[in-house]
Amino acid sequence: MARISSYPRDLDVNDGDAWIGTESSNRLTRNFTAAAVAKYLNIKGKISISAQMVFKFVLTAVPANGEFSGPADGSNMGSITTLEVSGLDASGQNTVQFMEYLVDNDILISKQNDISTFGHFTIDSYTSNGGVYTLTLTLVGGGSNGVISENAFYDFAVFTLSSGLADKTFEFTQGVPSTTWNIQHNLNKFPSITVIDTADTVVTGQYTYIDNNNVTLTFSAGFAGKAYLN
Repeated sequence: MARISSYPRDLDVNDGDAWIGTESSNRLTRNFTAAAVAKYLNIKGKISISAQMVFKFVLTAVPANGEFSGPADGSNMGSITTLEVSGLDASGQNTVQFMEYLVDNDILISKQNDISTFGHFTIDSYTSNGGVYTLTLTLVGGGSNGVISENAFYDFAVFTLSSGLADKTFEFTQGVPSTTWNIQHNLNKFPSITVIDTADTVVTGQYTYIDNNNVTLTFSAGFAGKAYLN
């Protein structure tokens, strides 16, 4: 075999490119492709990325190390509210303290090699549940994009939208005069509210926040108009 330094260098690596190595289980020489090595690094989380964890989705009630379960196979990402998660991710790192630290913060869960399949969530709680941990989530956005698939690997990453994107607004039109306006705004917060009638006059009333996504406006007299929420 010629000296390694005598071979020309290939600076354009493709998925099908390969090199020679040794298989650990039997010490035999094997041919490894660039695509296979990249897949191994991804699913095992061998490349450390700060604030990112890797888990495999399984259907078993109690996930093993590096796995999570809970939703039905094929569930829409936006329907996820509860996950059972191993305390160790696919790389073997203990994620318990970090997950506990993230409670009340946002996380992005996305399918590896398919970034369009994702959900942006707020972590409501992360609690011990018989050897695994229950992760309770509230959808912030993106959940309509794709479904969750058995045996696929997912990246769990801390996620914060820039202030310009995060400050969402909602415009509501009340076309029929009414003393009560029920508004579903889906802003995931208690927004400030400005109300105007059809003559563009600001009207004040009583605002009752039902939850982070719904509010009821009550006025002394019925009228039509618009409400601006931000």
